[in-house]
Amino acid sequence: MRFILQLIAVVAVSAVGGQAVAATEDNVWLQLVLGLATAVAATLVYYWVVKLTEKREVTEASAGTAASGLIRGTLLGVALFGLVIMNIAVNGSYDVDGVSDKPSGAIGLAGFMAAAAVTEELMFRGVLFRHVEKLTGTWIALTLSALIFGGVHLLNENAGLWGALCVAIAGGGMLTSAFIATRSLWLPMGLHFGWNYAQAGIFSTEVSGNGLKQGLLDSELTGNKWMTGGEFGPEASFSTLVVGVFVTIIFLWIAKRRGNLVPMRRSARQTESAAPSTLVG
Repeated sequence: MRFILQLIAVVAVSAVGGQAVAATEDNVWLQLVLGLATAVAATLVYYWVVKLTEKREVTEASAGTAASGLIRGTLLGVALFGLVIMNIAVNGSYDVDGVSDKPSGAIGLAGFMAAAAVTEELMFRGVLFRHVEKLTGTWIALTLSALIFGGVHLLNENAGLWGALCVAIAGGGMLTSAFIATRSLWLPMGLHFGWNYAQAGIFSTEVSGNGLKQGLLDSELTGNKWMTGGEFGPEASFSTLVVGVFVTIIFLWIAKRRGNLVPMRRSARQTESAAPSTLVG
């Protein structure tokens, strides 16, 4: 029941906020405000429902580490996707013709991406992964939650099995391992936002096949779909797969050093009482 109540609460805010953000796509400033408001509201609702149902301090969403986690995560996400697009460009598959003729679209896109990144992290890492980890331990929970995360992206336009698998391995693995390493939602939230915003808001490429390309640059992906990701976007490229797997390994190595990996037989009480650690900058 804890799992169900928490999931329903976050999904409800996500659905209402998502509809509001989508309805204001012609007004970039209003879209920005509503997107940020949805992200804040979802986090507050998550904090409230977890504290109410689990009777504990919600350390994974502690306000004291919010700013540092979000900033570091965002910068990391932008940098990592920058590596992906740089590799695609070096191989001649990414061309920039100049600055977009509608750069203001990147403003509203920031609100859209903030709402999406925060609500997805609350659902998949804050609710799904945490509860499954209590029953199965870290490794099985990591695998299951990543596969579900990738599977949900099959609902996107231009989605295919390969794209969803890449999202599961690279995206689900990277974001979940960031949570495991820090036992905080802030870093994966920032990482998720920075990665997605860099794709659509800066480099103007597809994000998981959803057609959002309102970035600062007037650009085009051409050539081999295994290099570019085709209509699904760079998330279905080998470059993303390599970067995602590499970062996942690093985060899991950090998690192991900090003792943040939960064995299968560890009890739920032990998991909840474990002291969180923060990512060393």
